[in-house]
Amino acid sequence: MKEDIQPKYYQAKVVCNCGNEFVTGSTKPEIHVEICSKCHPFYTGQQKAAAARGRIEKFNRKYGNITK
Repeated sequence: MKEDIQPKYYQAKVVCNCGNEFVTGSTKPEIHVEICSKCHPFYTGQQKAAAARGRIEKFNRKYGNITK
């Protein structure tokens, strides 16, 4: 293998907009991200609640308040 053609590997500090910080391996020493596992709806469980609300609203728009 040729020498000095591989990029340097760092213990990169990842910083999210929500303030969460963690360390991972990367070819960049510092990484800034907009969303992470601490604030993403899928990982926090909020996505399921939002999906359920969307289905309920869709049902209500389709059938309305049917009273007999």
